[in-house]
Amino acid sequence: MWRSLFRVTSKRTYHHGDLRHAVLSAALDVIAAEGPAALSLRDLARRAGVSHAAPAHHFKDRTGLLTAIATEGYDLLAGALAETPELRERGVRYVRFAMTHPAHFQVMFQPELLREDDPDLTAARQRAGEQLRMGVARLPDAGRGDDARLAGVAAWTLAHGYATLLLSRNLNGPIGDRDPEEVFRTLTGLLFR
Repeated sequence: MWRSLFRVTSKRTYHHGDLRHAVLSAALDVIAAEGPAALSLRDLARRAGVSHAAPAHHFKDRTGLLTAIATEGYDLLAGALAETPELRERGVRYVRFAMTHPAHFQVMFQPELLREDDPDLTAARQRAGEQLRMGVARLPDAGRGDDARLAGVAAWTLAHGYATLLLSRNLNGPIGDRDPEEVFRTLTGLLFR
């Protein structure tokens, strides 16, 4: 009897310790190297060493996986922005986030890839947006209503555009080997004296 029990229990099916994390990590690697279009749940399952259906238990489908990546990205961005109250430095944190999390950054701002009605994504976006608004609100002449909103759009546009140009290597020539964060500080100083 013990022998038959041992045989049954020794024939375990493969179990991954943290499949969700492994799939997210592999997906971020693929996106950083090849872009979101190269993402396949079947390929990610192969990389994680699990059945092709296993990632669907956590993400349902490719859109669910990309939505989870964007949600994680917005949460990371909100945390980065919260590190400083000053608007210029929040812009620096935004640029730093894009440089250290390029795969998240690529996915977060492509709504056609995401499940837009996902409550976790909506909440994470709101947290990140609130951090940006808090930085703008600290400006002495931020104003009320549309002016404050437009100031937030201006701040976001500057940081996002700069980060996008950095990631696409369009600033390699003009910046050279200078620290991108210091260049951003200089740019904001030139524009807002």
